[in-house]
Amino acid sequence: MPSAPGSPDGRPAQAGPEDRRRRPRTQISVTGNGDRHAPPARDQAEAVASSRLTARGQALSKLLPGALSKFRPTVGAEIDEVTCLVGREWVVDVAVLLKSDAALAFDYFRLLTVVDYVETAREFEVVYHLYSLERRHKMALKTRVPESDPWVTSVSGVWRGANWYEREMHDLFGVVFRGHPDLDRLILPDDFEGFPGRKAYPLYEYGEY
Repeated sequence: MPSAPGSPDGRPAQAGPEDRRRRPRTQISVTGNGDRHAPPARDQAEAVASSRLTARGQALSKLLPGALSKFRPTVGAEIDEVTCLVGREWVVDVAVLLKSDAALAFDYFRLLTVVDYVETAREFEVVYHLYSLERRHKMALKTRVPESDPWVTSVSGVWRGANWYEREMHDLFGVVFRGHPDLDRLILPDDFEGFPGRKAYPLYEYGEY
């Protein structure tokens, strides 16, 4: 087999400084995720994975509508997780019930995320990922806050583990968690301007090396 071009011993030649400087620069899309191509807008058709709930997940999805009926929840499923959407005014009341109800027993706060839907819906979706160590089921509690007034009451009094996650989401997205004991910056410097988690935050050119 002939040697690969480049070095005398057949190994591919490595790019030198001049070659690296001549490489094209890539512009990160402001609305993208850092890839070369931005993802499709929310209103375009996308392939969605079918939900595959476990037996525990199926049982939970049947239990939640009745347990949370006075909060008018929208219960669904995404992939392998039960989802429950409620109005932001009910988040703390729902959180207390999810933790204290013996059949639900969501005693472990896994994660908090914020999804930016400002381009199409002018809102953010706040997602609380929960788990029950006793019942061994999981769910995602969701609520939506408008871009013009992005607040929701803190659940750090229900799950202490939410404390730093709420600070992080406040740092990155500007969502205000009312009643939080200390919403000082967690990641960014005090003089940082803007919210880099938002899709509208400008990302500048970078060179590939």
